[in-house]
Amino acid sequence: MSGATHYTSKLSSSRVLIIGGSSGIGFAVASACLEYGAHVAISSSNTSRVDAAVKRLQSRYPGKTANIHGLTVDLSKADTLETELKSLLDATASAIGGSTKRIDHVVFTAGDALAMIPLEDMTMQNVLQAGQVRFFAPLMLAKYLPEYLEESYKSSYTVTTGAVSEKPIPNWSVIGSYAGGHHSMVRNLALDLKPIRVNGISPGVVNTELWRMNDEEREKIMKIHGEKLATGRAGQPEDVAESYLALLKDYNMSGSMVRTDGGGLLGL
Repeated sequence: MSGATHYTSKLSSSRVLIIGGSSGIGFAVASACLEYGAHVAISSSNTSRVDAAVKRLQSRYPGKTANIHGLTVDLSKADTLETELKSLLDATASAIGGSTKRIDHVVFTAGDALAMIPLEDMTMQNVLQAGQVRFFAPLMLAKYLPEYLEESYKSSYTVTTGAVSEKPIPNWSVIGSYAGGHHSMVRNLALDLKPIRVNGISPGVVNTELWRMNDEEREKIMKIHGEKLATGRAGQPEDVAESYLALLKDYNMSGSMVRTDGGGLLGL
């Protein structure tokens, strides 16, 4: 006889949009949500990457192919950002919203190449561009969420920042400023979107494709960083995905930023 499934069934049949879900942490979150029985839509700016990610998920979960959907969105341009976000939410509601055309959870993990801009090289143009995908897109997305998310404490919006928001790095003042802003964004949106819950994840060093180098070079870098962490290893996407799952399932958590960094702030 099967036991109770109060905890493991919380995401069953839920509808989850993961923006930036074609690789890295977002892909791991998509995989985890599927394992818990969710209907998942992943989006990215590159159609071929989205298609490849959908095929990977379908291959990994052959019994859940009907639960997997891929969508394309371009968050890189200020003048089309709102139109792109609205179109993405419309497409998601049609794909996984069922008869209600509503969504339960939105997870934002999208990111572009980190802009390491020395002070002397800062211009208004490159400062604004550095925050286009990572800061302005998740903020503007919140404007439309009440129209698409179920108005309930069971629904959630999760944004992603990084360890530089708390541990400064030389020449990272631009990105660090946006990353720190995510902390305030989460707290304020938790009030503006209530009862929908808003939280954030702050990963440290994680072994993903955002490290744009060959596999051998990346493994060396991960080893170097890992030796400086309390865990003795760099994080893996599947590690960090557990924190996202917790935020989706903890109906009592809102306005919080969760750090998953291997003890990176301990200064070892």
